[in-house]
Amino acid sequence: MPHAPGPVPPQPSAPASRLRRLVTPVGVMAAVVGAFGYVATVDPNEPGHYPVCPMLRFTGVFCPGCGGLRSAHAFAHGDLVTALGSNALAVVGYLAFAAVWVAWTVSASRGRPLRIALGPVHWWAVGAALLIFSVVRNLPFGSALAP
Repeated sequence: MPHAPGPVPPQPSAPASRLRRLVTPVGVMAAVVGAFGYVATVDPNEPGHYPVCPMLRFTGVFCPGCGGLRSAHAFAHGDLVTALGSNALAVVGYLAFAAVWVAWTVSASRGRPLRIALGPVHWWAVGAALLIFSVVRNLPFGSALAP
């Protein structure tokens, strides 16, 4: 005995479907803008607003993130020179995030997943760059990289 086909669910319209696909990247950007807005408003250069880096506090050594809030504050105010002076690696991270976010948003709007294939070599290179940055910024000749 053949089965009678059940009701077919309605297919989403193209504009509604595109908006649905963009919800996540737009939500992520809204969170990032909110975080940068907060850091732009609450100055990390004034003591007492943010906790001190535990690594710096207990060891006196700058970690790769030290100066990141001051960098974000300067970046949010359009002061790229101060942002680079506070944490150059963080500025590179902001720019890399922006590039990945644009690619993600374009892919999502076209209905395609974003594929970024990073192999172990890439992750080791990122780790090595973080380690080298951390070591150099703590040496006398690398003081320009210190926050």
